[in-house]
Amino acid sequence: MVIDMGYWTKVSKRIIVLVLSIVGIYLAFKLAVFYMPFLIAFIISLFMEPLIRFVHKRTSLTRKTSAILVLVLVSVLLVSLLAWGITVLIQESTNLLQSLNQYIESAYHQIQGIIENINFEKLKIPQNVTDVIQNSLWDFIGTVSNWIKEFLTSMMNFLTEIPKIAIYVGICFVAIYFICTDKLYMIDQLEHHLPKEWVKRIGKHIRELISSLGGYLKAELTLVFISFIVSLIGLYIFKFAGLKVGYPLLAALGIGFVDALPILGSGSAMVPWAIISAVNGDITLALCILGLWIVMSVIRQFAEPRVVSHHIGIHPIFTLIAMYTGFKAIGVLGMFIGPIVLIILKNIFATTIDKGVGKAIFDR
Repeated sequence: MVIDMGYWTKVSKRIIVLVLSIVGIYLAFKLAVFYMPFLIAFIISLFMEPLIRFVHKRTSLTRKTSAILVLVLVSVLLVSLLAWGITVLIQESTNLLQSLNQYIESAYHQIQGIIENINFEKLKIPQNVTDVIQNSLWDFIGTVSNWIKEFLTSMMNFLTEIPKIAIYVGICFVAIYFICTDKLYMIDQLEHHLPKEWVKRIGKHIRELISSLGGYLKAELTLVFISFIVSLIGLYIFKFAGLKVGYPLLAALGIGFVDALPILGSGSAMVPWAIISAVNGDITLALCILGLWIVMSVIRQFAEPRVVSHHIGIHPIFTLIAMYTGFKAIGVLGMFIGPIVLIILKNIFATTIDKGVGKAIFDR
């Protein structure tokens, strides 16, 4: 039997390229976490760029002056929002941590009441099965309460580290300034220090990624921001109206986070909240939450076609697999990162996917 070394060499090269690409994406995300202030600065600069261009075109100011003017306005707005947000989050997190045991005890009593009202003998369910169900519910409540405590404690520890936050915010704003004012210079420097062949190949992939992934993320962040603002305004209106909404900012952040996850959406948080409120006898709050969810859904359906100019072109089952893989790999944050990695892989290996992965690797 004659072994075609040329064929297997090509196959090996294709497999190595695939593996190195996945490793490269993994390292890129590690670096993105390490250099988070610069990543945040880059994302904010993407949102600021249209405003900078607008000011530059409509006035006689230079691009640098336009960027400084827009940056000052955005800085005042962001610093004011950060100061308000940190103050309110510390207050709400502290109150929730102090009241969490009461909520857990109330949940225990409600579940105990539901179990006692069920006639297990009539349903012919063995006692050992009912014991397993009851113990599983207690374990679930305990696990959720521990997650909430750990999350709130971690957030409180971060928010109370004012010097560290000040350093992050300062670096972030300085980075925004340089990205907005010296964008063309930085691009020229990259082209100057990299080989021409690298610039040509990498530049092509970067432009495609910015066009697809960058545009998609920018659009999704805009939609999530709209959902967050609408839910925050609605929840504060409910609170001022005398309804039992104790933590509007925390709740709005949770709704915004869930809304950012593909497939799930804000309804996966608001509908259970409405059901729990109804079970507790607060029908008014339940109806108000459902009404707010409907308003948010209508606004999102109206805004999405105008904000998102294209779809990611990936079947929901693969997006769900990516979310699950990300969750198993790095936790809750992975549910958001998983689909992003999937989009990046799809763009890098678009030709391979169109041809068929197995065919592209093993065909002669």
